[in-house]
Amino acid sequence: MSFHQFDVSVVGAGLAGLAAASALSRSGAKVALIERKPFFGGRAYSYLHPAVEEVIDSQHVMVGCCTNLRHLCEVAGVADRIRWYDGYTFLEPGGRRSLLVPGVLPSPAHSSLSFLSAPMLRWADKAAIAKGLLQFLRGYPEHDNESVASWLKRSGQTQRAIRHFWQPVIVGALNDSFERCSVKYAGQVFHETFLRSTEGGQLGIPREPLSDFYSAVATDAEKHGAILLKGNVMELRPEGDGWRVIMRDEPDVLARAVVLAVSFEHVPAFLTGDVLHRALPNGLHAFQHSPITTVHLWYDREITELEHAVLLDTTIEWMFHKSKIRGSATGSGSYLELTISASHAQLKQSREHILSSALQELAQFFPHARTARLLKGAVLKEAKATFSVVPGLDEFRPAQKTGVPGLFFAGDWTRTGWPSTMEGAVRSGYLAAEAVTSEHARSARFLQPDLPASGLMKFLARQ
Repeated sequence: MSFHQFDVSVVGAGLAGLAAASALSRSGAKVALIERKPFFGGRAYSYLHPAVEEVIDSQHVMVGCCTNLRHLCEVAGVADRIRWYDGYTFLEPGGRRSLLVPGVLPSPAHSSLSFLSAPMLRWADKAAIAKGLLQFLRGYPEHDNESVASWLKRSGQTQRAIRHFWQPVIVGALNDSFERCSVKYAGQVFHETFLRSTEGGQLGIPREPLSDFYSAVATDAEKHGAILLKGNVMELRPEGDGWRVIMRDEPDVLARAVVLAVSFEHVPAFLTGDVLHRALPNGLHAFQHSPITTVHLWYDREITELEHAVLLDTTIEWMFHKSKIRGSATGSGSYLELTISASHAQLKQSREHILSSALQELAQFFPHARTARLLKGAVLKEAKATFSVVPGLDEFRPAQKTGVPGLFFAGDWTRTGWPSTMEGAVRSGYLAAEAVTSEHARSARFLQPDLPASGLMKFLARQ
């Protein structure tokens, strides 16, 4: 049987696989990046929706503290395709706005003036939130055994503080309910984005569809020697001092090492028997999925000048004005994407019901939605959008280097120190690449340092 010979095979071209292939190819390794889908980016993807004949994606954003994701974009030459925002707009039904924006004070107080003047919160709510944030001032818990639900009760948070601050941020960032999220990762979100530095809380949104954006990363890896292969991988099998990647309808790929960069639920499809058990001695039973639902709307005119906003006291959590973010010509209509995180209930609802409900809720915030003409709409349900950082999960997240020689894992679900995010995926890819190089006596460093603390946080935060 014919075959191709490489130093490393990377199976999966999501962000984890792209990061691993980018790092390894830049270090001089001969890399095969194998992907069965017709696009790059994994779950951060876009596609042409056949019913509306528009390219849609499930909204993924980055924040300033995502140092590894930003590095990957920089080396691939796409950093200038990201639109950055310094603050956040919170909207209540009726349209009242609260802005959280950095001011003249040093971190951690850089957003305190706008926070204190935010009408969405009463003084008792603000006092409770400040008390809670103080617990994350120096850092966040080392262990993940407590749920956010338990912490909110223990820290004495008011119901309005929960609804108007903790819930939109935590559910939006971690994509699950308070009971199914560890306070360790919630604390990380607030420490890194709200307290540690002004830059850490900046919001970054790609100006173009995600698959287009991340295909540039694959192209850059190819420029540095990676070979992009399309095809279905049937099995990963140890052979001699390396690995055979058995392909369907394509020549097999032989490599000294293989990086399996797929979602956790797909791992058993590639590894069998003793190899699977040695690679994952704790199994995968502790991992759970959480869904995201997005509603896509095209109007004949703009219904708001805002480019993004947090929507309070409603099913919809975020509004992204995609036509403005992408710089569409004025007067060409308006494309909005609405996100519903942790959308367990929506999985059981019809798309017609979800769309109708979203239109009613949107009009509560943007009255012009009642008079603008809706040209078309679409609903995208992603049942397996992320994994849930349930309390106690850290014990079961595997390292990138497995107990099987030459086999490495990459994916946001591996041991990255981050929740299910694009940053976590890229970190895993860089860590896997480091593990590959260390095993072959040419150790290299790819993981980027965390964003440094600024202002007073230079003295307060744990370094």
